[in-house]
Amino acid sequence: MTDTAHPHVFDATAARFEEEVIRKSLETPVLVDFWATWCAPCKTLGPILEKLAAEYHGAFAVAKVDVDKEQELAAAFQIRSVPTMVLFKDGQMLGAIPGALPEGQLREMLAQVGIEPAAAPAEESVPEAAAPVDPHEDVMRLRKAIEAEPDKDELKLDLALALLQTGAAVEAEQLLDRLPANLATDDRTIKARARLGFAALLKDAPPAETLEAAIAADPGDLRARHLLGVRQLVAGDAEAGLAQFIEMLRRDRSYGDGLARKSLIDAFRVVEDEDLVGRVRRQMSALLLV
Repeated sequence: MTDTAHPHVFDATAARFEEEVIRKSLETPVLVDFWATWCAPCKTLGPILEKLAAEYHGAFAVAKVDVDKEQELAAAFQIRSVPTMVLFKDGQMLGAIPGALPEGQLREMLAQVGIEPAAAPAEESVPEAAAPVDPHEDVMRLRKAIEAEPDKDELKLDLALALLQTGAAVEAEQLLDRLPANLATDDRTIKARARLGFAALLKDAPPAETLEAAIAADPGDLRARHLLGVRQLVAGDAEAGLAQFIEMLRRDRSYGDGLARKSLIDAFRVVEDEDLVGRVRRQMSALLLV
């Protein structure tokens, strides 16, 4: 039965598993969530899956299987612990993932099998953009809000993100380090740490002109390509930065213990242009499968 509040999430049963999961996966990937009412990690994973299914606008569906009610299905898939996720695509089972993965790793897993967010339907059209917020004013507003509610950790995460926009990376990192576990794995925290990681790489890096000259003299200088890509990414030229990382991957995927792949994955968490990210993800997958 489909949850009307979550149209891309439904309860799967043994009687209809062939039709609702396997056949459905020929058109739309289906992520089966084996869970139980007594399982604490399941209560963490379930809402994340519902959130992602909604954000991806039906690019994949979530089939929930209560192992206590559907013992036949649990036995058929040899489910030994919950939560366990099983992904079906093109009518085939791609694999099982035990445990409650954080949101960032779930997004990465979906991307690795080619599942990208679909366009929002017409009725979910994007509203008119609000006037841009001055990050310095936002920092001041959030500091006052934290003074009023010092125990509200979500405000501290918001402040860390605002501080990053102003360049106050040290204070932002200190705030992120003090976040509780539930917010430490929040997708926004993961994105913020990725930004901090890129910014830290530029501490003693040569200027862009020097790096460009090094690459012109030796196109195989992957260290220079990496630093130039980071500079371009931090400067706001995401397409140019990602192109450098892709070229690194094309030339030597093993360089720096897989530095190109790691840089691309971190960049995907930072870049807001979903079309660009989707296009480069496909390029990365094609290179990794060669």
